[in-house]
Amino acid sequence: MSRVTTRTPDLWHHYGRARATRDRAVPGTFYWRWSQDAGPGSEILGELTGRCVGDLGAGAAQHAAHLAVHHQSARVIAIDASPAQHAMATDLYAHLAPGLQIVQSDVVPHLHAMTRAYDVLYSVFGALDFTEPHELLPAAAAALKPGGRLVYSTLAQYLNGTPAQPEAVGADIPARTPEGEATTMRRWVLQEHVWTELLDAAGFINVTVDVLPAATGGQRTADTLLVSAYRPS
Repeated sequence: MSRVTTRTPDLWHHYGRARATRDRAVPGTFYWRWSQDAGPGSEILGELTGRCVGDLGAGAAQHAAHLAVHHQSARVIAIDASPAQHAMATDLYAHLAPGLQIVQSDVVPHLHAMTRAYDVLYSVFGALDFTEPHELLPAAAAALKPGGRLVYSTLAQYLNGTPAQPEAVGADIPARTPEGEATTMRRWVLQEHVWTELLDAAGFINVTVDVLPAATGGQRTADTLLVSAYRPS
């Protein structure tokens, strides 16, 4: 009897493709805000000299490439599960090796395999938004060195204006298969206190959550939560 397997469609196949076609440069800026046009930058991550830094859900690795170029003493690892995003990142920024390493992997097993390897982990609307937090946050804590830091930006409300969830549950949002068919993917958009409780439960300390207001109005705009936490020393 033959065994039939079903491959999960790459729901990130189309994301960022147009931008990568017209702009292959390493970004000169690093923004946490959803609008990517203002606010704090990479200085939020602190001193990166000699540090191992991981980008969780790096996409086409623009933020990771910025760090690899502008913080050359750091080792930056860009992790993303999407074959399409990995291929795009490799095409754009493979020349930045060895300062930038581009890895195709689900973030949770990657972090489990990297116990106490990272000084800093960060995500810009990446894996923290699209991975079950009860699985991801403990894995992130285990992958950080003692005293290591996790920083991430995430939506403060849904892009359609719906308020963030008051408990740790995800919601289905629209997505497209590589063939262009409509489908959904799960996204976690949580209130501040929910993120704080999840981080506490995962063993993090010194948790802070800042709200970065949307720079402009209109559809598909939202405030940003900028979250920071530390693994105990």
